[in-house]
Amino acid sequence: MKKLPEVDFLIFDLGNVIIDINIPLTVNLLKQNLHNTEHILAEDFFKSEIHADFETGRIAELEFRDLVRKSFSKDWEDHLIDEMWNSLLIKIPQERIDLLRELKSNYKICMLSNTNSLHFKKVEEILLRDCGLQGFSSIFDKLFLSYEMGYKKPDPAIYHEMVAQLDTQPSRCLFFDDLKDNLKGAEIAGLKTYHVDHPDAWVGYFKNNV
Repeated sequence: MKKLPEVDFLIFDLGNVIIDINIPLTVNLLKQNLHNTEHILAEDFFKSEIHADFETGRIAELEFRDLVRKSFSKDWEDHLIDEMWNSLLIKIPQERIDLLRELKSNYKICMLSNTNSLHFKKVEEILLRDCGLQGFSSIFDKLFLSYEMGYKKPDPAIYHEMVAQLDTQPSRCLFFDDLKDNLKGAEIAGLKTYHVDHPDAWVGYFKNNV
């Protein structure tokens, strides 16, 4: 596999790029534990301040669960909240992990994800279950996680901080994400981008065009 010219860093989103996710699964589980008149609360939760604060590390797991209980006016146990919250995480295809390993021979491989501590711990459990690997640090050279960085995509600040930590130029980075807004933020910060618009998109990009 030949190296892309003028690209030293490949930056990958997590959800729907490395791991398959399905957000409606979490919304539907929430609805199953709510009265019909409360379903709008579930539908709006991913746009809530609680969600944004959890993904930028402003609140920790205990406070997140307490705020979920308060937001829905329910006395849900921690394990039920975690089960509903993590249900959107599906599987990590081995093909993607194999290709990442192959790409490491020519590039530095990094992850840039809007995520939170509960989801990330569960995703690493899925990585072990599906691929037999102990943690993403065994694959990626650097992990940039929103809840650790204090920013989330598409804020240009998260891209600038990532590039600064990599000690490179933004034009030397190629960023893969499934959301156009996140790609737009990256482009504003000077990164090259690729839209992952279907499950096999980025794997196909390297297998068919490089």
